[in-house]
Amino acid sequence: MTDIQRQSIGLALQGNDILGAAKTGSGKTLAFLVPILEILYCKQWTKLDGLGVLVITPTRELAYQIYDTLRKVGQYHDFSTGLIIGGKDLKFEAKRMDQYNVIICTPGRLLQHMDENQLFNCVNMQILVLDEADRCLDMGFEKTMNAIIENLPPKRQTLLFSATQTKSVKDLARLSLRDPLYISAHEYSAHVTPESLHQSYIVCALEDKLAMLWSFIRNHLKQKIIVFFSSCKQVKYVYEAFCRLRPGISLLGLYSTLHQLRRMSIYETFRKKQHAVLFATDIAARGLDFPAVNWVIQMDCPEDVNAYIHRVGRTARFKSGGESLLVLLPSEEVMIEKLRQRKIPINMIEINPNKLHSPQRKLEILLARDVSLKETAQRAFISYIKSIFLMKNKEIFNIHALDKDAYAASLGLVITPRTRFLQRIQKKIINNNVKSEEKSDKNSINSLNASEEENSKDAFINNIFDTNKEEKKRTVKGQDMAALQFDVPSDDDDLLIVKRENIDINDMSVIKDNENRTLKKQKIITKAELAKKILKKKVAVNKKTVFDDEGQELIDSARMKMSELARKYENEADSGINIEMSKQILREEDQFDKQRHRERIRAKHREEKMKLKAAKKMKVNLNDKEEAEEDIDNNVISEAESSEGPDMSWLPDPDKIYGKQRDIDEEKNDNKFKGEDTETEDKESEENEGSDEENIVHRPFKRKLTKKQHRKTQKRQKMSDNTNLQIDEELALQLLHN
Repeated sequence: MTDIQRQSIGLALQGNDILGAAKTGSGKTLAFLVPILEILYCKQWTKLDGLGVLVITPTRELAYQIYDTLRKVGQYHDFSTGLIIGGKDLKFEAKRMDQYNVIICTPGRLLQHMDENQLFNCVNMQILVLDEADRCLDMGFEKTMNAIIENLPPKRQTLLFSATQTKSVKDLARLSLRDPLYISAHEYSAHVTPESLHQSYIVCALEDKLAMLWSFIRNHLKQKIIVFFSSCKQVKYVYEAFCRLRPGISLLGLYSTLHQLRRMSIYETFRKKQHAVLFATDIAARGLDFPAVNWVIQMDCPEDVNAYIHRVGRTARFKSGGESLLVLLPSEEVMIEKLRQRKIPINMIEINPNKLHSPQRKLEILLARDVSLKETAQRAFISYIKSIFLMKNKEIFNIHALDKDAYAASLGLVITPRTRFLQRIQKKIINNNVKSEEKSDKNSINSLNASEEENSKDAFINNIFDTNKEEKKRTVKGQDMAALQFDVPSDDDDLLIVKRENIDINDMSVIKDNENRTLKKQKIITKAELAKKILKKKVAVNKKTVFDDEGQELIDSARMKMSELARKYENEADSGINIEMSKQILREEDQFDKQRHRERIRAKHREEKMKLKAAKKMKVNLNDKEEAEEDIDNNVISEAESSEGPDMSWLPDPDKIYGKQRDIDEEKNDNKFKGEDTETEDKESEENEGSDEENIVHRPFKRKLTKKQHRKTQKRQKMSDNTNLQIDEELALQLLHN
């Protein structure tokens, strides 16, 4: 067993409340899991007893890690354990809440089940465990933890474990601990961090940070590295940009805005990898046990010493070694003194400039190609400046010491993004300063007025008497002196001319009157007063008038009321509705509406007639063209016949003279010679005639032929008619010879 396990397990089995503090990677998880299993096993805890142990952790990944270790350690026990964290199926968790003996959870999801789930019952709970207790009890989780502690039973055993344990009386009073025992396994050791951890720092300009990280990864391709940033957007941008640049090692990014399943897969893959780089925020800084991590790089200065200790603790765990590198700006070197005060040995190193390669040009090309990557770079820039601004310790984090333009250029941005939150804060500060100055000025003026009021009254009265005497003296030829108070400017006079005389400038009462007049003139007019003024002027709001080319107003009958009664009724200012008048108005307006409807229908009919006329004209033109084409075809055929034999076009058409009956009679005569029945033939001919009549009747319903098909059918009929004519002509010639 480790030191913390040896000192805490026995006391926990006795039922004591424990505050356990030990270095990172010293086996604190087993220090509270072993007592949990032992106590429940001795009490013969079953599913019917309900919840027995509640383990609360600040991050989901840490809860998953504790759940995994509990499954391995307690595989021979029958206790049911549940992992309740955000991002998982809430309904699945809610159905099984009454079946869990051990629950490992995060504060937010546990409070949700306490508020919403009826199956959650913690009456029989025996042990409460807070892993990374100082983080669970800080300002971020204060409200949720207070609400959870209020719902828990007061008689219970409480175990608190962390590498940086809290000792504040307020936090311990909230948990209502009973005679807690403080166990610090390494309180008297030389260093707070593990002895096998080699720690160093570098001082680097803000614009050189990304180049330093890129060259470091390129020179450590066969090692396992964790890189910490202060914000999620920085992690996202650096991960995406370095994936495009392809340094030659597998890259992973872990931050809180990812989906929970994605976070779990990244966590598992990094655990299994031998050589990889994990870009992460502080969600990976506490409690997570990644095996064989060689380097921990902190690209941004941590918030305080506790955050530094937890970040560095991801390497050099248990008996293995590791190295850490802290990247500081020149304005952040004060952090080194605070680290040394907390017994943290750290040494300064320098960068070899020969091995430093900047990816700035490549990043500029990538951002020019990809707009989404450019947006992530802008968000990363703003989030970093915001994180520096929100830090409490202003001695270390000075936002005015940052070179924003150079930092934006190092990210690949041609133009530095606007930091609007800084502009708003500066405006507020300026306004507050102006208001404070105005208040001080008003107070000083009021004090001066109070002291000089008495003297000013006497002086003002004396001045009035003096002016009256002067006016009497300066009356010239019956003219009042008041008319001569305004001098007429001449060419020789100065530009500035005194237009009022006999007023003492030092008199404060006169100045006061002038100030009051100016204040009266500059009265603020409200929206209600403006509306009243508009109503007095009787301006028609939202009214649109349309004029024709001659300048006369066009009346839209659909919008305007056409009857005189309706116009009079609108102009009347009496309140209320006169139902009889409104009925008469509706009747009169209905007549105008009917007339307008008729005119619309007539216009539609006119349009349809015009369309029909145009279609008929088109058809006539097409028919003329077809007849012309037929004449040309007939001429061609006649020329062909003239070349073959004599022109017999003067003879009549036998089909027109004799009709189809001649062909039928000839067929009947042929059948008589053959000995066939003529009755069946007659019936068939009658049926065919009937079918022909039916075809004639139903001809309009047949499929319409196209123009080309119609021409082809006409040509075929003409050719057949010409052949029949030739046969008849040959018969006639034979008869003539005979």
